[in-house]
Amino acid sequence: MSIQINPRTLLAAAMTAAVLLTATGCAVTRGQESVGAYIDDTSITTGIKARYIENKDVDASSITVETLNGTVQLAGFAKSAREKATAESIARNVSGVKAVSNQISIRP
Repeated sequence: MSIQINPRTLLAAAMTAAVLLTATGCAVTRGQESVGAYIDDTSITTGIKARYIENKDVDASSITVETLNGTVQLAGFAKSAREKATAESIARNVSGVKAVSNQISIRP
């Protein structure tokens, strides 16, 4: 008794296997190890941005915030050294932040 496999079924099975083997997982990007790490980083970024909006000394629209594995990178422009320092201080005081790389430039 021999089993006949439809070529279309074989092709569909091979394509499904290829997708499953190369899929990276639910929303995990930038080399992060888990969905939990991605969610933690998103929460940190959101917390920092919210505090910038609440703080009258920081122009939230001029500073970008990115977080990867608890390390925060700040970039953009500040009007003064005080604004740059305040932005960094706010970021450092958000729960979950492990380190801050302050790449904010002071615009004259």
